[in-house]
Amino acid sequence: MPDSVLKRRCRPVYLACVAGASWVVGTAGAQTLFDSGPVGFTEQEARRGQTAYLESCASCHGPHLTDGQFGPPMKGPAFKELWHAQSAEALRLAMVQRMPPAGPGSLGTRAYIDIEAYLLRANGGAGGKVTLASLLGPADSGSARPSGTAPRPAAAALIGNEDATYRAVVAARKTLLDRLTPVSDAMLRSPPAADWLMWRGSYATQSYSPLRQIDKSTVRSLGVAWTLALPPSQDETAPLIHDGVLFIESGNTVEAVNAIDGSILWRYIRSLPDSLHNGTEARMRGLAIYQDRLYAPTADGHIVALDVRSGELRWDHAVVSAEQGVQPGLFDGAYYHISGGPLLVRGKVVVGVSLAINTGGGDYIVGLDARSGAEIWRFGTIAHPGQPGGDSWNGAPVNERYGSGVWSIGSYDPELNLVYFGTGNTYDVGTLLMPRKGKSLTNNDALYTDSTLALNPDTGKLAWYYQHMNRDVWDLDWAFEQVLVTVPLDGKATKLVVTGGKIGIFDAVRSADGKYAFSKDTGLQNLVGSIDPNTGSKNIKPELEPKAGRTELICPTATGGRSWPTTAFDPSSDYLYVPLVANDCADYGWTARSAAEIAAGGQDIRLRNRPKPGNDGNFGRIDAIDLQTRRVVWSRRQRAPIASSLLASAGGLIFSGSRDRQFRAYDAATGNVLWQIGLNAAPSSSPATYSVGGVQYVAVVAGGGGAFDASARSLTPEIIDPPAGTTLWVFKLPSATPK
Repeated sequence: MPDSVLKRRCRPVYLACVAGASWVVGTAGAQTLFDSGPVGFTEQEARRGQTAYLESCASCHGPHLTDGQFGPPMKGPAFKELWHAQSAEALRLAMVQRMPPAGPGSLGTRAYIDIEAYLLRANGGAGGKVTLASLLGPADSGSARPSGTAPRPAAAALIGNEDATYRAVVAARKTLLDRLTPVSDAMLRSPPAADWLMWRGSYATQSYSPLRQIDKSTVRSLGVAWTLALPPSQDETAPLIHDGVLFIESGNTVEAVNAIDGSILWRYIRSLPDSLHNGTEARMRGLAIYQDRLYAPTADGHIVALDVRSGELRWDHAVVSAEQGVQPGLFDGAYYHISGGPLLVRGKVVVGVSLAINTGGGDYIVGLDARSGAEIWRFGTIAHPGQPGGDSWNGAPVNERYGSGVWSIGSYDPELNLVYFGTGNTYDVGTLLMPRKGKSLTNNDALYTDSTLALNPDTGKLAWYYQHMNRDVWDLDWAFEQVLVTVPLDGKATKLVVTGGKIGIFDAVRSADGKYAFSKDTGLQNLVGSIDPNTGSKNIKPELEPKAGRTELICPTATGGRSWPTTAFDPSSDYLYVPLVANDCADYGWTARSAAEIAAGGQDIRLRNRPKPGNDGNFGRIDAIDLQTRRVVWSRRQRAPIASSLLASAGGLIFSGSRDRQFRAYDAATGNVLWQIGLNAAPSSSPATYSVGGVQYVAVVAGGGGAFDASARSLTPEIIDPPAGTTLWVFKLPSATPK
């Protein structure tokens, strides 16, 4: 095997531990590896570990642990001296953090534990009946320094070449991290223009930046500032930037990065259950920052709080319990997920969950204490009997009410002290379409599906709700961003919540009380015949009402004429910029099921996607809608579907990426393309912009592979996707130099 391959495949566990020895230490009170007592592991773990070692480590350390060309011995006096006073969990965290170098943390939790058991056996440990896995702490952290520990001086001396260059780089990183100022409530209410402190920039979720260095006249010379490879995931992420430090999450990893040059400052790697494949299928969309902590969702349904300066784990809260999470061998959509991320409001971490297709009772939103992680309140997104809307489920008991997932991060109005979340559809539509026990159909609006929910963030109490589409039995969620705007309405400046569903209709309701204001249909759908001008109620065409065993062409399909890629709003013009997928429809069918099958849950509709008959071959579209007049100012059409969220700036630009791997800047006034660049993959993420030292940057993650991205492949089969690879791209003007 060539040397280059060997070096790439498996940097040694031993060197990984040595390189990280300044931070990998025993947990207080934990039994050390080579003290006088027995070390727990089973012979089965050690045998599995030997196999994993031979596959992933032997080419560096040698098949016998002592005969490797590229790594030091993994057994014997030197290894035991390094680890004799440290805990089993410390060794495991060291391996997760550093091994293998091409994908730290990528072997899976069980593999790391098994390799550790093999190393312990090889160094004189005796197996027993107690598994090593049961003795370790929660598989929750590969962070820079586990909480409550300090460097071990003897191990710190073994880091490596601590020359002048090393010391200077470490000092510069420390200076940058120490310069991070606490993020206050006031800063979150009015973010500094140079920072990007939330998923879409601000509590209003407008995806707008007041930065203007990159504008219509300068954008043509925009070039690459730096790139960074990220662990693979479904790439719907967005970075946060504060005081020159960029924070990004992908797969099982959160990183702090120098926002000027892309050098990594610290890294947190989470050990995940093997069934989650290191988070490669995760689609967490954003992080949050507050005071001195960074808050991240995880692929196994937790929220973790990390120290912004070190990546150290401060707390870990399971929003989704182990019983509710993904189980090996079962479809993961049947269980709860965090597919959005946290919203930080008044010292509360507010986050919702989605999916749980087979889980009666529906999804929920929780409020956690930002300092401790303790759950303060929980709101169920399906109405129960006795609650407003509790009688809207066709008489079904709570355990036969499904869905109403929260797919996106919420918005917040500080003046009204309300957070806003959108919800999705139900999954078992037979609950709503089938009469129960011989009775005729009763109220089947299915609250709070397809609704905007306004909650008090301190208590989780429902202030108001507005259902955008009742009895959604077509999987046409309204689970996307809630944009908070102030525009003239009846001659008076009015605060509104604007949001759109998959169907491509956008509604505006009053922020204070949820009263309907107006709708805008983008013209992608064939299902709604009319919209009540007073209530916003959508009237379904009678000929398209679902009938068991009959197939109808429904537009758009369930992947959405619009989906999670967000809109952008320019408050200087009151233009809402909307990413759309045009000409995508489906043959829709519904199968009637027995009462027992309905009670068991699961999807009972079938959708076969196909292009709209007679379409023009263009599937990507961006509309600029004037919210004052509700007219389309311009519409930009293209072949490739839009893949990313939109980003607007005071420079008069709209940034967007599409399935053809192109990242573009459009003239916000006309829709003309002013600049574009080809990326390594489709940018199926949410771009951001920030400034450091007087220089503006634009950042976007490219990788493709998400469900929304994959669903569009059949529309443009001539676009061949590249191999998997997730990359953070950052752009700036070549003439701009940080001060």
